[in-house]
Amino acid sequence: MQFHENGYVIGDPLRKPAGPLVAARTEGLPAEVDVLIAGTGPAGLLLAAQLSAFDGINTRIIESREGPLEIGRADGIACKTVETFEAFDFAERIVQEAYWVNETVFWRPDPNNRTNITRTGRIQDVEDGLSEFPHIIVNQARVHDFFLEFMKNSPNKLEPDYGYEMVRVEVSETGTHPVTAYLKDPSGREVTVKAKYVVGTDGARSVVRESIGRELQGEFQNHRWGVLDLLANTNFPDIRLKAAIQSENGSNILLIPREGGFLFRFYVDLGDVDPHNREKGRDMTAEQVIEVAKNVLHPYTLDVKDVAWFSIYEVGHRVTDGFDDVPENERATRTPHVFIAGDACHTHSAKAGQGMNVSMQDTFNLGWKLAAVLEGRSPESLLHTYHAERHQIAHDLINLDSKWSKVMATPPKDPNHPERPGIDPAELQAAFIENGRFTAGVATQYLPSLLTGTSEHQALASGYPIGQRFHSAPVVRLADAKPMQLGHVAKADGRWRLYAFADKDGAPRLRQLLDYLGNDPASPITRFTPAGADLDSVFDLRAIFQDNHRDITIEDVPEILRPQVGKFGLRDYEKVFTPDYKLGENIFEMRGINKDKGALVIVRPDQYVAHVVPLDEPAAIGAFFEGFMTQQN
Repeated sequence: MQFHENGYVIGDPLRKPAGPLVAARTEGLPAEVDVLIAGTGPAGLLLAAQLSAFDGINTRIIESREGPLEIGRADGIACKTVETFEAFDFAERIVQEAYWVNETVFWRPDPNNRTNITRTGRIQDVEDGLSEFPHIIVNQARVHDFFLEFMKNSPNKLEPDYGYEMVRVEVSETGTHPVTAYLKDPSGREVTVKAKYVVGTDGARSVVRESIGRELQGEFQNHRWGVLDLLANTNFPDIRLKAAIQSENGSNILLIPREGGFLFRFYVDLGDVDPHNREKGRDMTAEQVIEVAKNVLHPYTLDVKDVAWFSIYEVGHRVTDGFDDVPENERATRTPHVFIAGDACHTHSAKAGQGMNVSMQDTFNLGWKLAAVLEGRSPESLLHTYHAERHQIAHDLINLDSKWSKVMATPPKDPNHPERPGIDPAELQAAFIENGRFTAGVATQYLPSLLTGTSEHQALASGYPIGQRFHSAPVVRLADAKPMQLGHVAKADGRWRLYAFADKDGAPRLRQLLDYLGNDPASPITRFTPAGADLDSVFDLRAIFQDNHRDITIEDVPEILRPQVGKFGLRDYEKVFTPDYKLGENIFEMRGINKDKGALVIVRPDQYVAHVVPLDEPAAIGAFFEGFMTQQN
């Protein structure tokens, strides 16, 4: 974390000095905004938090509720999502508060007495080395709290406007603010706001989606589950472990312990839904669902003291036909001005724990692109990549979740009745292991495109697959010998990361590259950084040398790695790293970096690897950024 670059900060260093938009903020909504976000779910709040860091972008976020969420539906936070939280400076705090999913256990009918259940397996939840962060469970409302705090501490001091209901949006082909949003204010009066861009994160019944003529496509799986957050006494021995429980009566439970040591969640299988009478069973009470759960747990007892939350839902797998307002046949002539994200785009079961996680990755993908366009650093055509990238990811999610839901709803095999359909315990356990990388959030793969390079130089950094998330690793910061995670330098500030891994024998290739980046008129840093801005305002260049940190000094590195920043032109000494030889984990070996030649790993603002380029082919760097950046100098 860096601060004081523009003067000494008194008090909380996370509270940024107010930007110019704060003084202009009025009571109620303004007539015009740059970005209007509808909905304060996780997707909407992440987008608002990301845009709040740009003090020249006028962002507002509205919510039909009268205040913040108090009890959330979602609870599972994937490893990749915690990595994203690190970019917003609250990963460590939420990890400390949350329940850690360390292991998963499996229960099935006891072969000796099938009316009872018995433990049949136990696995590690997240494979070793997959992430520096755990898979955690925490109430969705707490995720909201952290984003709201980040927004309030930002230069824009952004806070939601509660009590505003989105009625519809209309898009014009002319004007600087071509989208008109029609709203009802807290008094019920209709008001309008004109925006350059509108983003609908307003749920599965999205008004924004309906306004732009997009439709959810897919089907229900005709299966129903009850979900309860409980405080209870039980003699079930694995109540504080994630558990997949299959019973003889055909019902199943997915048990998710919750934060705090006492609360836990049951997903209770309530069986098939009659497609001709979908209302039947929807009126089940919490007490009735608890009775089903008690039957599954037999011979163990369950004495419920309090139901913190209860709901019944049906499994549906649907994806919206498009994630913005531009039809496919008009993409060559129009750029989008209305977007949808999260549940407005894709609906699925809760079993894989991906709803909240994938929704936030939607808007993390979109936010930096909106900022780049609004600040004039990229053309509007960049915004087409949101639909192109996230629509495919949503289909991947639905395909996996459809298979996973069927596995979870399948009764266990009965050796006494081999003719009955069912799943063997070993199959269920294998399915958990097979889907581990997806449920951890690290299986996303962007295909070659404007923002994702091709793989001809992938061998130079085999541990950083192009199109996948940047996998952090331990390093030592040269200037102050601080052991840290390299990936944690990346914050939600819209900057591209250039990680330059040095070649051996004095790093001649790296030094030549740094000379090009700092001095050549063709350098992307020179061409695409706005006049008067800090040298690292668009590209955050970091170098990782192979030396022990005690064998080189900060004076040994080129000046571009000590850029002057802020209004005082202070030197930033935190751009250079070495492997952590004391820890015994060499990032070059851990991530497959070619030690002879080195490599430049280009990472997007949303933490995905965009390209791997040889250190001695600088022209390839400029050619990559030319595809989606606007010349500044």
